[in-house]
Amino acid sequence: MVRTLTDQVPSVHETSTQERVASSAQANQSGSANPVPSVFISYSWDDDAHRDWVGTLAERLRADGVNVSIDRWFAVPGDQLPAFMERAIQDNQYVVIICTPRYKRRANAREGGVGYEGDIMTAEVMTRQNHRKFIPVLRNGTTQDAIPTWLSGKYFIDLAGEPYSERNYEDLVRTLLGLREAPPPIGKPLSTISTGATYRPLTQESKVEEFDDIKIVRVVVEDVTEPRNDGTPGCALYSIPFQLSAMPPREWAALFPENWNNPSQFTTMHRPGNASIEGATIILRGTTIEEVERYHRNTLQLSVEETNKQYRQRLLAEEQRQARANAHRKQVDEVSKRIKFD
Repeated sequence: MVRTLTDQVPSVHETSTQERVASSAQANQSGSANPVPSVFISYSWDDDAHRDWVGTLAERLRADGVNVSIDRWFAVPGDQLPAFMERAIQDNQYVVIICTPRYKRRANAREGGVGYEGDIMTAEVMTRQNHRKFIPVLRNGTTQDAIPTWLSGKYFIDLAGEPYSERNYEDLVRTLLGLREAPPPIGKPLSTISTGATYRPLTQESKVEEFDDIKIVRVVVEDVTEPRNDGTPGCALYSIPFQLSAMPPREWAALFPENWNNPSQFTTMHRPGNASIEGATIILRGTTIEEVERYHRNTLQLSVEETNKQYRQRLLAEEQRQARANAHRKQVDEVSKRIKFD
């Protein structure tokens, strides 16, 4: 089986490989007022499905105007892979890092190609202080177990879930193309203030419309824990994480356990108090995958749906409260102008 560059062990450099990789980054740096950005994707070959997902992402980015390169398009048998990795990281304008639990383990342990790439990237950040060149993309897992330590705290793009968030994908593309929203120009002092100015009420449905329902995407198979099987009570049970379609707001995450604890429908196997939200995952403790299939699946979905409903209701209630406050302030403002103390 042919291994990808991110699973190789570093060896020596090769000039021909460097030139070929560099040409991908240099091809668009002349003869154009708006050069196409060059991007290298760093990832670990977790499995064939993950490798295919990375390839599909790279194809879509290229279709959206980004000059993306990945290992299997440019590295060929006979190349010196360490040289390829060095040039790919150094000569491209951006490096998009696909973060998974396996990627983090290999990066933190400085293991294989992922570890070698991590050495190159951290060295470049330290010497050139170009932090924005390296963009973490969360593919699966949580920020705690999937993003390498040296990337912790960075603004990351969340592309976890199937399908991933189109809004987050657009955020990535706009960043790579240099088309992020710019601040408006600074005007003259007090230019928007006049004697007839009033408070503008919030539109009643703005925040509600922006919220996309949270959904359960899949069982995070790679993070399912193992039973103790030591003969003690409950030793055959274990924890199972479920990937959510997006990172839930804090209030949503607080509502979900209550809905799990008191669902409108449940089976005799239901266990209140054993579900929690951690990042973009639901953790169900003290259960088995067979129990999830037979008993808990419907209760999980019901709890998520009820949480979405309650969260929307709270958003709407808050917007209505704000609208009433704005209307009151407007009335006070208008009446106060008619009161004279001459």
